[in-house]
Parts: sequence; C-alpha cells; structure tokens
Amino acid sequence: MNPSLPPSTPAGALAGLKVLDLSRVLAGPWCTQMLADLGADVVKVERPGMGDDTRHWGPPFLKDAHGNDTDQASYFTACNRNKRSVTIDMATKDGQQLIRQMALQADVLVENFKVGGLARYGLDYASLSALNPRLIYCSVTGFGQDGPYAERAGYDLMVQAMTGMMSITGRADGEPGGGPLRVGVALIDLFTGVYASNAILAALQARHQSGRGQHIDMALLDVGMAILANQAAGFLATGQAPSRQGNSHPSLAPYQDFPTQDGSMLLAIGNDGQFARFCAAAGQPQWAQDPRFASNTLRVQHRAELIPALQAVTRTRTTAQWIALLEDKAVPCGPINTIAEAFDDAQVQARGLRVELPRAAGDGIERIAGVASPLRLSANPPVLRYAPPALGQHTDQVLQELGIDEAERTRLRATGAIGRSS
Repeated sequence: MNPSLPPSTPAGALAGLKVLDLSRVLAGPWCTQMLADLGADVVKVERPGMGDDTRHWGPPFLKDAHGNDTDQASYFTACNRNKRSVTIDMATKDGQQLIRQMALQADVLVENFKVGGLARYGLDYASLSALNPRLIYCSVTGFGQDGPYAERAGYDLMVQAMTGMMSITGRADGEPGGGPLRVGVALIDLFTGVYASNAILAALQARHQSGRGQHIDMALLDVGMAILANQAAGFLATGQAPSRQGNSHPSLAPYQDFPTQDGSMLLAIGNDGQFARFCAAAGQPQWAQDPRFASNTLRVQHRAELIPALQAVTRTRTTAQWIALLEDKAVPCGPINTIAEAFDDAQVQARGLRVELPRAAGDGIERIAGVASPLRLSANPPVLRYAPPALGQHTDQVLQELGIDEAERTRLRATGAIGRSS
C-alpha cells in the first residue's frame, strides 16, 4: 500500500498489477491512467529531456505557486495521474536493456509506436513475450497491425474525418455555420483508450486460465468505425449515408437545443409519455393528440412543423424556469453549460468531480487539479495516489526497485541512457 495513504484506504481493484507504459499523447495514456486509477502500478517511460509530446502542447500551461505560467502544458495532466515517470533513452543499448528488465517484471505493456517501430530495439511483442510469456502487450496505432494503411501515422482528427464522424457532426450544408466539424475533444483517442483497457482486462482474465499473455492490436480506425453506433447501423440497414443535422437526432424528436427567453436549453424527449408530459406542462396538451405528433415516428416525419412550434413556446420562459417546470415531471431538460458552469453545477460538486493532488517534485508546481475517475466501485474505488508526474520524477526510485544501485545509475546517467530524477 502507498505509505502516503491512510491505513483505512482500500486497495485498488488492480493493486499488484504492474504496467509498463511506453505510450504517449492520449489514447495509450488514457488507457493506462484508467488502470492506474484502479490501483495498478503504472511506470511511464519517457524520453530524457523531452518526455511525452503533450508536456509541450500549450497554452494553456500549469501555474506555479505564485500563479505564474510554467513551461509545462496542462494537456499532459489530463491522462497521466497515478503514474511514475522514468526517463530512459531506448535508442541506447543500456536503455533497451533497462526496458527489458522492466518488462520481465510487468504484467502489461502498452505502446503506441508505428507498426514495427519497436522491433529495431528488440522491444516488440515477439521479443518481449519470449522473455516473459505472461506479458500482455497492447499496441495502439492509427490503422492496426495489418492492411494497406498499417504503416501510416494516425491522429484523432484524421480518423474522425476518415470514418465519417465529421460528416455527421455540425450543422447541415446551407445553414449558417454549416459544414463538417470535429468533436470538441479527441473522442476517438479517448474511446480507444477505454476499449484498450477493456481488452487488457479481458486478456488478464484469459491469462488466469491459460497462464500466457497475448498481443492486443488496437486501432483508432477500428474504434472510430465502432462508435458510429446507431448511425452506422442505420446506414447498413438502408444503404443511405446519414448527413449532418446540427443538434437534432436522426431518430428522435424533439431531441435538441431550443431557444429560451435568456439563452438556450436542451430538451431530450425519448418517448411518447415524456412528450405528453411536456405538452401538458407547456400549456399545449393538444400536441400530444395531434395526428402529426402522436408518436415518435410521426414527430420525426413532421419535424419541420413540430420544431418551429416548440421554439415559439420555449422562448416564453427563461432556461431556469423551464428546468424548474419540467424537472419533477420526468421530462429530460437541462442547461447548455460552458465548462466553467459545468464545474459550478451543484450535482458536479456533490459528486466531487473536481479533484486536486499535491506534487512534490521541486519544480514550483504544488498542486494539480483534475477530474475525478467516473469509475465508482463500492469495495475497491479508484484511489488518487500521485499527481501527474514531473518528467523523470521517479527514475531513481523505479531503477532502485529493479536492483540498480547508485553507482550504476550514475554511469547510466553519464552515458545518456537515463535522465535525472526531479
């Protein structure tokens, strides 16, 4: 158990699991952060002097104790808490040997190099599984380990475009602001991280039976196609590609944003009972019996008549008044918040979704704020043990655990095989 935690803190569900994280940017680190939050010991290997690319993806930057910008980007902190950072140059023979030693003790390795990129260092699945047959080795790439695009680099934005995600995101052509848009976060990277963590847990369960690890091939392209979900199902059923339609839903109505007296609100009506209750509350009970609107299918077919009529009514009250009117009638309705407003929301605060972790790295950054894990286990909840680490913060600690003494660490540092601890 981490000595910095109270003795009563329950062990994480994945306590005792050792994860070697050779990934960078978002998809791989998101996967390993999920494992770390659940108690796994995740050691992140970074390049000496540089580290993960996202350490430099700013602004915005982290603030020091005096409120001044540092040179450390906040992006990195989104997906690297609960990890220990070690700086190793894998282009050196000594660096490669260190990673082999770490892989011998690891249960899981996650990497997102180009296909074949680690083979030249002897750190590919075939090489490491020969040393540690129980190793679960997860490779995250843009397009997978085979196929005509396998050797291409893949980025979330590129995959959002290629999978058709952007073709269904944004306002329709011809409308103000019309045209394809990316989702506001790197959605495919994030989902790839979630799918990867699920695949790792499945491989761990399989290892309980077989005693052997396996190779996991995760591709952003595959995930991007999978999460098209109902939109892909609709195309496969009909042969008709869906188009952009702003905030409205292709299969539900009314299910979109509506203007109010002082801004906008979101109305998400998913069945006929909710629609009838909305109509009664809005003073328009006849709409629920109207032959054009009596069922969801009819409302979708007559969307062009329904939505303007609704908009005329929603403009008669403020957003807060609509929410107060509808919340006890089981009609889904809510504000369209900024992120600042979302963190101020009473429910967000009650759930403790903003968290802060202290960082004792001697770099002037005393605390780092983040978003709590959404995984809520009653017996083994996620435990926040470490703030996102400074570059190489735990190098000496981790190498000492490998049995590498101070004299050898000094030699490795002098050759450039490892970097300094913070």
